[in-house]
Amino acid sequence: MSRFLLVLLVISLVSCQKEITKSPPNVILILTDDQGYGDLGIHGNKAIQTPVLDQLANESARFERFYVSPLCAPTRASMLTGRYHLRTGTVSVSKGLETMDAEEYTLAELFKDNGYSTAIFGKWHNGQHYPNHPLAQGFDVFTGFLGGHWSNYFDTHLEKDREMQKIEGYISDVLTDEAINFLEENKDRSFFTYLAYNTPHSPHQVPDEYFDRYKAQGLDDELAAIYGMVTNLDDNIGRLLQKVKELGLEENTVIIFLTDNGPNGIRFNDEMKGRKGSVHEGGVRVPSFWKWPGKIPPGVQTTPASHIDILPTLVELLGLEFEEKRPLDGVSLAMSLRGEDQDFSRSIFSHVAQPERKLDPFPGAIRKDSLVLTHLEAGDELYDLKNDPSQKSNLADTYPELTMALSEEYKAWFEEVTEGANFDRPIPISSQSNEILLASYESLFSGELSFYEGHGWAQDWLTQWKDLDDRITWSLDVLDPGTFEVIFEYATPEDQIGSQLVLQQGMSQISFEITEPFIGETISSPDRITRKEAPEKTWKKIAIGEISLEKGKTDLTLFAKKIPADEVGDLYSLRLIPVNK
Repeated sequence: MSRFLLVLLVISLVSCQKEITKSPPNVILILTDDQGYGDLGIHGNKAIQTPVLDQLANESARFERFYVSPLCAPTRASMLTGRYHLRTGTVSVSKGLETMDAEEYTLAELFKDNGYSTAIFGKWHNGQHYPNHPLAQGFDVFTGFLGGHWSNYFDTHLEKDREMQKIEGYISDVLTDEAINFLEENKDRSFFTYLAYNTPHSPHQVPDEYFDRYKAQGLDDELAAIYGMVTNLDDNIGRLLQKVKELGLEENTVIIFLTDNGPNGIRFNDEMKGRKGSVHEGGVRVPSFWKWPGKIPPGVQTTPASHIDILPTLVELLGLEFEEKRPLDGVSLAMSLRGEDQDFSRSIFSHVAQPERKLDPFPGAIRKDSLVLTHLEAGDELYDLKNDPSQKSNLADTYPELTMALSEEYKAWFEEVTEGANFDRPIPISSQSNEILLASYESLFSGELSFYEGHGWAQDWLTQWKDLDDRITWSLDVLDPGTFEVIFEYATPEDQIGSQLVLQQGMSQISFEITEPFIGETISSPDRITRKEAPEKTWKKIAIGEISLEKGKTDLTLFAKKIPADEVGDLYSLRLIPVNK
């Protein structure tokens, strides 16, 4: 054999060996919060600047009709499990109803079981406590927050390395930095990165350079803030994609981009009916881009698709080992993404629930081919999206038999997926937690008490504690019994100190008195318009004693036995710290 042929043989063998040892494809799943279909230049919005996402769309397979849930937490639960959110325990967005059952098998667990390193950066919104915490649901790394929204986007506190830490910078920039660091640390092994940005969800906070850019166009403060947040996201996603290229990972990385529901306000949305919270097109139809150079041909996908399809699609597309622990609702779109013919007809369902109501079948919707039937309290509506994409002509009276058939199919689906659903969501007490936050917004209360903001969303607190008959109760499910130190977190002005309080659990009580005044500092947050959410504040923490909890369900009830002034003060939380962990 000549020297030249020998060199060629060696090169060939080395190339084959590299191909054999090449890591399984990485996956970066990018989800933005309250960004509508119309919040992109590529979808016809002339006012917004999204060059990175527009280019990503052109380099991707992008679904013309991709559906999610009308609200945040349900979309996340369905996306992570491949199942309709009502099956997973996630019913709504707050008061424990956002919590996904710990037994659900998530995308993170799927990738972890296939040898991947896994991370989530940003908004979780599927349970605040172990074992519903992301680190107990398959993720190795978590930097972000657990509730439905965050009150401050600048120099705020986020959970990182299992504890709350002060983080300098604008939140979207910080989350991108965290994701980039994770990519650098895992460039030599396969990884799954879930980058769950929390913008352009309110509060409306954005750096000046982005806000000023849109104010210069003559937009009002709200729209300038929202579009500014989206353009900031676009820049950050550009930084992330550039890092993928710099690390030489582009050819071996699947990039998926989508948003979690329709826009959080009335603005350009391609003339679709409805917005966030609606089961009409404008509330549930979102962008969905899938990029994998050389494996997924760019172009428009006309097959109707949904968030429940992401997990089964990735299983087939990447050849992952998967045991179906609970029946999936989604289907694999791998054939379609590879450019192969995939012709099937199926129904895609939507539902939205309100935490204050019982679980009604409406509002809901069923989509089949080009038809959508919305099942509303006022009656069913039928639309042909092919000829009427803006849902202006209700065909329910024109086609009563078709309307009835789709309505019955929807109601049968709703009955099936809600079988066993309940609103009893006790807070799990697990030894996996270093500290268990019993936030006031997770409590039940009676009397004159009220939430500061009103809704009891994340980071809100209780105020107007004026009566001895007022009761604040946390329902617990003690998974790991033990003794816990109890921390009381409050704010009380000096002229109201002296209240005597009791924390009761069964026959046990802790009695204590508020002797130290504390005026909480409202942390500066540059809102562009008046916010809906409670602000971020500082609180006083005092240790009030220890309590022993036995395995099983129990209640902790807090009340006052003496209020010497007008009221007790404001309550943010109790915290339970395991003793001798």
